[in-house]
Amino acid sequence: MTLPVKQIPLGRTGITVSEICLGTMTWGSQNTEAEGHAQMDRALERGVNFWDAAEMYPVNPVKAETVGRTEEIIGTWMARNARDRVLLATKVTGAGHPEVRGGAALTPAVMRAACEASLRRLQTDYIDLYQLHWPNRDVYHFRDIWTFDPRSASAAETEAHMVEILEEAARLIAEGKIRHLALPNETVWGTAKWLHLAEKHGLPRMMTVQNEYSLLCRQFDSDWAELSHMENLPLLAFSPLATGLLTGKYAGDVTPTGSRRSLNPGLGGRITPQVFPAVAAYLGIAAAHGLDPAQMAIAFCRTRPFPCIPIIGATSLDQLDIALGAAEVTLSAEVLAAIDAAHRAHPMPF
Repeated sequence: MTLPVKQIPLGRTGITVSEICLGTMTWGSQNTEAEGHAQMDRALERGVNFWDAAEMYPVNPVKAETVGRTEEIIGTWMARNARDRVLLATKVTGAGHPEVRGGAALTPAVMRAACEASLRRLQTDYIDLYQLHWPNRDVYHFRDIWTFDPRSASAAETEAHMVEILEEAARLIAEGKIRHLALPNETVWGTAKWLHLAEKHGLPRMMTVQNEYSLLCRQFDSDWAELSHMENLPLLAFSPLATGLLTGKYAGDVTPTGSRRSLNPGLGGRITPQVFPAVAAYLGIAAAHGLDPAQMAIAFCRTRPFPCIPIIGATSLDQLDIALGAAEVTLSAEVLAAIDAAHRAHPMPF
């Protein structure tokens, strides 16, 4: 018998959500509207009531003509379903993506216009968790850690910008358009500063952070882990399967037809000489313990010493069923010890 996915508190929001979040970024590119609706139906049947989107979705690739299409697909589903059945998270695009507003930087006016456009596409009156997709200043995410230079902005201008954004968020919350504010792709310093300024000025608090996290990408395990635990700021872990690498489908450096790699050969900088030996180590652990490698990778996120909700994505219902099955997987001490050894041997493969 398949059990419903467990419900857990979402940090300090007072909201209860499923311990797995449904990602949506392929809807409108790799998935049709009907397939997106089928995924939402299946997820909800299994108790997954927390969905993550973004105004710029779908991806692979991001195109000006498809920006917002994922939200539209969610919206047509919402038009025939009760709004209170799900918790919706979406994002306003940051600076530098020319397909969205010509790459304009995030400002209070941009945030308001983007929020109101998302509400129209989602066919809803409010967004439960509104996220700033990435900061205006340079950060080390998306493989930029190799060239990260924190001198792209001053502390004074960054703090002034943060206060302006928090003030606009307060107005959007007062108007009932969003319930909570959140951060993806931030740094520890940036997040601590957002939290400090919110408390200092009586403005909305950042409630979650959405950064990349997987067996192959564990930058969150040090200072970030401490901040997340101490502030009860859950990590919404995106790419817990490392864009499919941890399923084994690319093992041997192959590219299956129709896969994400067929559209993005480098998988956003994740294909390196080091990555396939690391993948092989984790596939070996899963095989030795009779585990599906995708389920092992997703279940690993739920073992962390900080609050962590993996965001799963799929391009078929079969893939979605496998990912949802991770909720029923408990990793043994032996598996976790083997994962630790593999991590020490392959600490940063991309």
